[in-house]
Amino acid sequence: MSDLPSRLHISEEGPREGFQIEPGPISSSDKIALIDALSDTGVEHIQACSFVSPRLVPGWADAAEVVEGFTARDGVTYTALWFNDRGLQRACEHKDKLTVRGSIHLAVSEPFSISNLNRDRDGNLKAVRQYLLDHKTADVAVEDITLMAAFGCNFAGDIAPEQVIASIQDGIELATESGNTVRSVTLCDTMGWANPHLIEHTIGAVRERFPEMKIALHLHDTRGLGIANAYAGMRLGVAEFDTTVGGLGGCPFAKQPGASGNIATEELVLMANELGIETGIDLDALIEAGHLAERIVGHSLPSAPLRGGSLGSYRSRASVQ
Repeated sequence: MSDLPSRLHISEEGPREGFQIEPGPISSSDKIALIDALSDTGVEHIQACSFVSPRLVPGWADAAEVVEGFTARDGVTYTALWFNDRGLQRACEHKDKLTVRGSIHLAVSEPFSISNLNRDRDGNLKAVRQYLLDHKTADVAVEDITLMAAFGCNFAGDIAPEQVIASIQDGIELATESGNTVRSVTLCDTMGWANPHLIEHTIGAVRERFPEMKIALHLHDTRGLGIANAYAGMRLGVAEFDTTVGGLGGCPFAKQPGASGNIATEELVLMANELGIETGIDLDALIEAGHLAERIVGHSLPSAPLRGGSLGSYRSRASVQ
C-alpha cells in the first residue's frame, strides 16, 4: 500500500561525501563556496565536512578552515562526521556553527567494517563503547544508528534483513549501556546493492521488529536504481533521505573506482515536486549549485536534472504559447 509522506526532510551531504573521494585537491574556498550556495537553496541540513584522519581522507584535512569560512544561514542545520574522540573534540570546537550530535556507526558486513574502519565486528563494538563514553563525557547525545552496507556488500555479498535486525539490536544495546535512547536508524546502501523489492522487504522487517523506530535512507546510485529505491521507501512512508548535490561522492572504501555516489539531491527534489510532496527546496537554485559543483570538481556529475533542467520553466513557456 502506498503511504507517501506529505514532506521530505533531506540531508544534503554533497560537501562531506563528495569532496572526500575526488582525486584532485579541492581548495577550501571552493568547498566554502558550495556550502554557501547550498545554504541558499532551502535545504534544511548540510553535512559540511568530516573530522577524520587526514592520512586516510586527505580531502578533509582542511575541515576546520572550511567550517570557519562558510556563512551559516538561519534555518539550516550544519553537521559534521567523525568516528573517534579526536574527531568529536574537533567538532566541539565549532559549536558556534555546527550542531554536534553523535551516531552509532555499525557495518552490517564485517568485511566492510574491516575495509572502512579497520575493525572486525568485536573490535568495532569495543570502539563504539568507548565512542559512547566519550560522547557522554562531552555531554553530546547519541540517538541515531547508522548502518553501513545494510542491503549488500562488495565483499560479503547479499545482506539479509535478519542481519540488519541483529545490527540494530547491537546498536540499541550499546546505547542503553551508556544511557542513550535510540530513536532512529539510517539504512545505508553503501555500495549500491539495493532494489525496490529489497528496500520494501528490509524496511518491513525493521518496522515489524522496531515499530517505534524512525527510518531514514542513505542510497547510492551505483547501478542506477537509487531513485527507484527512494520511491520504494517513500511508498512506505519514509520521509528522511541523505542525498548529494549533483550525485557527488562515492565510498572510497568499497574498492569500486568510479562508482556513483548518493542519489542526486536534484533528482529526489524533482520527483517530490512532481508527486506534490513538499521539500522546501528551490529546485532551480539547487540545479545551479549542482553546476557549481561540476565546475569545482572539473568533470560532469551524474545528476539528470543538471542536463535536463526542471520542468517548471518548460511549463511556464508552454502555458503562454
